Amino acid sequence: MKIAEEHIVALEALGYTELESRFLYIVATHSGYFVPRQFAEFNGASPEKGSQRFTEKLKKRGHGTWREYQNLGGVYHLSSRTVYRLTDRDRLSHRQPHSTEFIRTRLLLLDFIFANHTHDYLETEQDKVRFFSDNLGIPRKLLPARAFEVPSAREPVLGYFADKFPLYLDSSAGSSSPVLTFSYVDAGQARRERFAHHLNAYASLFRHLRSFCFVYIADSPLRFPSAQERFSLLVQTPLEEVLLDELERYFKLRAAWEGKQYGKLSMDDLEWLDQANQRFTNREIERLYDAWDGSGAGRERWRRLFSEVYPPRAVEFRTCLLTPSGSKNPKAAQEGTGEPSAPSEEVVS
Repeated sequence: MKIAEEHIVALEALGYTELESRFLYIVATHSGYFVPRQFAEFNGASPEKGSQRFTEKLKKRGHGTWREYQNLGGVYHLSSRTVYRLTDRDRLSHRQPHSTEFIRTRLLLLDFIFANHTHDYLETEQDKVRFFSDNLGIPRKLLPARAFEVPSAREPVLGYFADKFPLYLDSSAGSSSPVLTFSYVDAGQARRERFAHHLNAYASLFRHLRSFCFVYIADSPLRFPSAQERFSLLVQTPLEEVLLDELERYFKLRAAWEGKQYGKLSMDDLEWLDQANQRFTNREIERLYDAWDGSGAGRERWRRLFSEVYPPRAVEFRTCLLTPSGSKNPKAAQEGTGEPSAPSEEVVS
């Protein structure tokens, strides 16, 4: 995780130590909420002694509030506009009050961030849009977006990647090419259908990526099998089928246009063809188009060529089990012995 020195210096000017400033930056960026245990573990101290001085300082300066939540215990909310402004996070909604479900999810998310701090995170909406649109050339209209009502705006404003789940480049395997990794955080309170809704929101973006990893983060392994099944059904299987179907439609419409068979093209076809012409521009597409004849007899041969030009995508689904404590025995947590542990991951191909 890369934190700009200017943000640390700005928070230190409020009276916090360097370590406290780093902690505040991470909380402001990814969560907005924390529990004393998380600061104590970040500080490498015991939960009893490691956080009291820091939390008292936070409350005294008016930068945070404390509240007791059912089944969560005491939770601190980083609510100071000053802290968010100094970390360039004033556009986030983390300083606003939220539901218990939201808070539970953010606390679990924060545990993941602390346990995987070496990743290169795309921290803000701007970082993510810049990475996919500017670096990878993916149109903004294909990014996951949600319309928000803003009092100062006449029309709803689009917010990209509104879920704010961790999205990062993972270099832990030692490869020269970091693995683009998406995630979903399940704190056990949301309906199961929400995961499917989340995947559908990302479907257009996933179709434009040749390789990526997806991590399902939870505090219980009970939903891992159904999550893997849902991911395979909605993401892994359709990706190749969708591209194949889209190319066949593109070639059919393009052949009709180039053959001046305009009567075969509806207005929807023409609009779709115009967008496809902008999307399918590489040499491999032209090679496939030259080989396509639109007949049933040549379809199998064309599909074999498609498999050569577009080998199966490298899409991996993983699970991450998080428990709310600091033991360093991942095997115990994965097997459910009740022993608290650090995060562990189980690969599901």
